Amino acid sequence: MMPKRTIYLMGLITLLVFPTPAFLTLYFFEDFTLAQFLDLNNFAVSPILLGTMVGIIYAVIATLVMQAPIFETIPLRVDQLVSSMRLNYVEAILLSVCAGVGEELLFRVGVQYYLGPVITSVLFVAIHGYLNPRNWRISLYGLVVLPLSFILGYCYEYFGLWPCVAIHFAYDAVLFSYFIYTDTKELPHDDL
Repeated sequence: MMPKRTIYLMGLITLLVFPTPAFLTLYFFEDFTLAQFLDLNNFAVSPILLGTMVGIIYAVIATLVMQAPIFETIPLRVDQLVSSMRLNYVEAILLSVCAGVGEELLFRVGVQYYLGPVITSVLFVAIHGYLNPRNWRISLYGLVVLPLSFILGYCYEYFGLWPCVAIHFAYDAVLFSYFIYTDTKELPHDDL
């Protein structure tokens, strides 16, 4: 079981540290302001709500796909990782916000500025460890999330940062919540 302090620290690092090199690079080399980096001009409710719906729908589809028997043999499965953290629903939402904001600032605003949506999307999935040439089974999950990464990349190109944050947040929140639900459902009632 992962200590709660470690989980919170991981969330804060993702939220605050991950975007820092992207901001500093864009600030010093591309004259980005903080408002440009945070894409405040594109902060609007409708695209954020639409992004949230896309994230939820994709998470439901991914969850259904991951029910296939082939996924039972994949080591380091996402559900096992979440289970080891023993998250509650509030912590799942908190980590989903941290990942949604921090990772999208780093990858979509920072990395994608230089590498474009396709390379950034593949890199995003690869860095998470889901594209592994030595283990095709792990790469199966990578193939499930790779289209979502492409959606994020092109969503950023056309609609800006905040719908991407909403998609990422909603996807993570639904997956985390599903894994928490199935994990607690399998526990004996005395352990709840």
